[in-house]
Amino acid sequence: MTRRARTARAFWLEAPGRGGIREMELPVPGPDEVLVRTLFSGVSRGTETLVFGGRVPANQYAAMRAPFQDGDFPGPVKYGYLNVGVVEEGPERLVGRTVFCLYPHQTRYVVPAAAVTPVPPSVPAGRAVLAGTVETAVNALWDAAPLVGDRITVVGGGMVGCSVAALLSRFPGVRVELVDADPARAGVAEALGVGFASPADAAGDRDLVVHASATEAGLARSLELLRPEGTVVELSWYGDRGVRLPLGEAFHSRRLTLRGSQVGTVSPARAGTRTYADRLALALELLAEPALDALVTGESAFAELPDLLPRLVSGEVPALCHRIRYDRSGIGTGTGGGRGA
Repeated sequence: MTRRARTARAFWLEAPGRGGIREMELPVPGPDEVLVRTLFSGVSRGTETLVFGGRVPANQYAAMRAPFQDGDFPGPVKYGYLNVGVVEEGPERLVGRTVFCLYPHQTRYVVPAAAVTPVPPSVPAGRAVLAGTVETAVNALWDAAPLVGDRITVVGGGMVGCSVAALLSRFPGVRVELVDADPARAGVAEALGVGFASPADAAGDRDLVVHASATEAGLARSLELLRPEGTVVELSWYGDRGVRLPLGEAFHSRRLTLRGSQVGTVSPARAGTRTYADRLALALELLAEPALDALVTGESAFAELPDLLPRLVSGEVPALCHRIRYDRSGIGTGTGGGRGA
């Protein structure tokens, strides 16, 4: 049977601050590739809004490339990495499976079979869009190495900060406080089973502070909350913004540590024993926890993305993870037959 051409629709950043949807033709999957029909994708509000605003520094273009990015910064570029779909064609072990892939916002796509990770049956597809963010939290905690009974604060109640707090809430004896300037984050903290405070009311004398607010004030406050010889793990990415810190005050006399963490490499604490695939599979397993649904704070149709992203960037639409849903009517031409047609 002759295959018909497959088409898909993809969201592109045409230029900083302006996006659109393009139609494209897909290649026929090879023997070690899969054709995936997208069910949901997620907008990573921190990184993707920086990309949408054209705020990726030129010297970070290579480091910031997404695994299946098309085009280049500042645009036109197809960017994103939180995608959940169903395998329509490929190896028999994967056909019909729900999978996660680090792919941009697109209705269908073809990738190597090794690039998709099956979603466990215990994890709903709509929640699985959080896998990339929970993977960042896993890597951060490998870096931070919290101990039983630690007093830990997470400053910044965005996607990453809330994911870190959610995982920390499962550590025995650990007392976790989520700190954010937005009082609305108190409800999310309650759903995750952790405490909440405003920056002014945050508890001090902390063994560990994880900073994820992407603000200068948040990082300075994180240092203030530490006990002597405590550690701040910095997860924020500031794009092209500079950051000033009060390192001339008690930073040295209190022997504080400021440590960076980034998901682009597996933490040195586990690099010898865990692969990227292992880390992502673990993140998906951890998403069996229903409380993590609190991180999905909105949903829109794929066709709305060009109008939605400017509103997410401006804060008009407040969000942690904003989920994008896909329906068959907007996917494009069918496959013209089943697997092996």
